[in-house]
Amino acid sequence: MPSRVKERKGARLGPKETVRANALLKARDVAGRVKRGIVIGCDTLVEQDGKVFGKPADLGDARRMLKKLSSKPHRLFTGIALIDVERHKELVDVEETKIEMERLSDEEITRYFRKCSPMEQAGAFDIQGRGGLFIKRIEGCYFNVVGLPVAKLFIMLKKLGVSLLVFICGIGLLGCSTEYNVATNRQDVMFYSTDREVAIGDAISREVEKEYIVVQDRELNERLQRIGGRITAVCDRRELFYRFRVIEDKEDKDMVNAVSLPGGYVYVFKNLMKVADKDDELAAVVGHEVAHIVARHSIKRLQAIWGYTFLTVLAAGTRDPGFAQGAQAAYLQLLSGYSQQDELIADKLGARYTKRAGYDPEAMLTFLEKLQKRHKKEPPRALSYFKTHPYGTERVRATKEELGKTLDFEDIINAY
Repeated sequence: MPSRVKERKGARLGPKETVRANALLKARDVAGRVKRGIVIGCDTLVEQDGKVFGKPADLGDARRMLKKLSSKPHRLFTGIALIDVERHKELVDVEETKIEMERLSDEEITRYFRKCSPMEQAGAFDIQGRGGLFIKRIEGCYFNVVGLPVAKLFIMLKKLGVSLLVFICGIGLLGCSTEYNVATNRQDVMFYSTDREVAIGDAISREVEKEYIVVQDRELNERLQRIGGRITAVCDRRELFYRFRVIEDKEDKDMVNAVSLPGGYVYVFKNLMKVADKDDELAAVVGHEVAHIVARHSIKRLQAIWGYTFLTVLAAGTRDPGFAQGAQAAYLQLLSGYSQQDELIADKLGARYTKRAGYDPEAMLTFLEKLQKRHKKEPPRALSYFKTHPYGTERVRATKEELGKTLDFEDIINAY
């Protein structure tokens, strides 16, 4: 519920007292319009060298603001006011986080503003989207920069006697939407929109291309683009702009792997393209990675991490080490479950897309046989196609099931 109060500007009070006062003004205004419940009012300001920055007045103001903030460290203050309407109780507190950004050029700011609106952001940037690329380091609560310092909020709610379960449900529903997932044929709850997914993929891709060598070999790239184009033309998420790149590890030139990122990025290691020397085999690998993107497996993985972070925050509030260990165990189990289940789903979808694109989907079976033979001869690597995917025998079984092929005794006994 939007408040109708006139906010204080912060010139005289300073940032801490300003956000404290504004949060309470907003909460009291809304509390006067409801009969029951807990009202949470918030206000955010950014301060640098004694100057306070709120939301920009226009695009020019946003540009000047972001250029200034990127020049040296600054602090972000969020005031939180809680009002228990029925019991007439009030609590007010402030969270402070120090932020250090990369120095931004005019061109970088222009590119950022083309993708993201700065007008509703204190300081003219967001940390959870493309703005996260600019952040060198933070000291304090990350969620404070996102917009809601959940650890502080949890402690305040405890003082009001609000149950932990109510808090978890309330926070979990913020920003959620349900989408039909073509991979699972059901409605899935998603915290991230497609636009946010693409922004996350853009950010991660920059890190990937710093860590690995982007191979400029024309023949390899043309082969990957041609095959990738045919696969994405028949996949179940065609609204995305898919990007296919050949990469190589700086130290381990023999690495055989492929990686997909949120929003449409597929990276194939150079040596995998050598092992998958037939186009049908490479198409099966690309189909598998595209299937991960179609099914939004990486986004579900990020949501699992978000859940772990949230549980860790709650554990800090309870000061119960057993709770923290339980949260970590739940997180690891969740990721382990996603990894095995989602990889096998990607195998089935990948075989489907490979066939639709006019390639032989059984080539995945021959490729897996090559990998198994290679795996037996070579010492284990830090990262390989076997390290980031289920056992080959499980993948053979999943692929055969999708293709309608008869499972033999070895397929069944090896899978279990």
